[in-house]
Amino acid sequence: MSIPTTSEPDSAAVPERLVTSRDFVSVYPTLDLRALLPRPWRREAPAFPFANSGLHYYYLARNGIYAMAQHWKLAGQEVLFPAYFHGVELQTLIAAGVRPRFYPVHGNMEVRAEEVLAAITPQTRAVYLIHYLGFPGPVEQLAEECRARGLLLIEDCALALLSCQDDRPLGSFGDAGIFCIYKSLPVPNGGALLLREDNTHGRYADAAGKPVGSATVGEGIRRPPLKSTLVSMVPAIWRNLKYPQGGPFHRLLYKLRTIAKASLSDNTEVVPVGTNELDPSTLQLGMSDICRRIVSAQPFADVVERRRRNFLHLIDRLKGMVPLVFNQLPDGVCPLFFPVLTSNKVRIAERLFEVGIETVNFWSLYHPQVPRGVFPEVDRLRETVLELPCHQDVSPQDIERLAGALWKLRSEL
Repeated sequence: MSIPTTSEPDSAAVPERLVTSRDFVSVYPTLDLRALLPRPWRREAPAFPFANSGLHYYYLARNGIYAMAQHWKLAGQEVLFPAYFHGVELQTLIAAGVRPRFYPVHGNMEVRAEEVLAAITPQTRAVYLIHYLGFPGPVEQLAEECRARGLLLIEDCALALLSCQDDRPLGSFGDAGIFCIYKSLPVPNGGALLLREDNTHGRYADAAGKPVGSATVGEGIRRPPLKSTLVSMVPAIWRNLKYPQGGPFHRLLYKLRTIAKASLSDNTEVVPVGTNELDPSTLQLGMSDICRRIVSAQPFADVVERRRRNFLHLIDRLKGMVPLVFNQLPDGVCPLFFPVLTSNKVRIAERLFEVGIETVNFWSLYHPQVPRGVFPEVDRLRETVLELPCHQDVSPQDIERLAGALWKLRSEL
């Protein structure tokens, strides 16, 4: 059996026999049908950043990155960027004309503030910080230093939605917060950009000295194709129902997806999510209204609590048996995945997939701007990090089954 081996999971490549199995554990959360009801089942106030009226929604997080770079006129400007990255976020900045320069990331996904600050030159305009898997980078120190030096701080929270440093949400320290919603919540698409427009040190002024307003970031955004939303949404629903293939609900949902595809015009293309390639033609797409409704129905506190519970459960079951990236879970962290280290990760991913556990071969692709050998610790991360699901739909029984499967595979790790 083969599985996707790119740096992001491709749900379309998962055999339906596994996707519809009661025992299948997907890497992304599933969609509860109640979130689509006319009156969302909201049990609490929106969490950060969704309560912020200045939040700009996009089809993908990369769209927000591009809008931010244009908004701040970063074309031709130097931006310090971490050497460990997905790839598409860097491609987006390059497409916007940014000149990246890289700083090191260490073996446990650690960014050291002193190394970032040492890399600043007179040409540096901004610092780009990725919060890996919900774990905060040195954001407080960098925010203070960037503000003192008149530099922009960009927080990439694509992997850190709902995470905090102590009691303060990630994405609220810097001048911009980038969020990828569909990685943490069961929406078929969705990214967001939050800008802080306090105009400190005149950093948001245009060439004429006029302050730049965030309203320009939302200009030209168009609705995404309905087909794209429906095609991604239906599999998430039936994974939530977990009815076996051939059952009545499976047949109904499969028929609905078929009808949705056929009823829309043939020239309406499906815009994929989770890709590592930048498609400039999609940069002006916004997030669908359906996704907004789903977000409004989420029990945010429960999402954080369940992810933390699953992560701690996996630490307890796997510590000492499997090499881990993180041996503890600081207060406030909402983990995206549970990363383990293995020198045989493609084979381990295949074996886990065979028993119905989806994983992520995390960020394994190299980028021409940071080839193999430039940052050895980053090379090691790309070659050994395999990510296990720990999202809000993963049950304690799923965790036990996952841990048991890894125990059987320990000689292959």
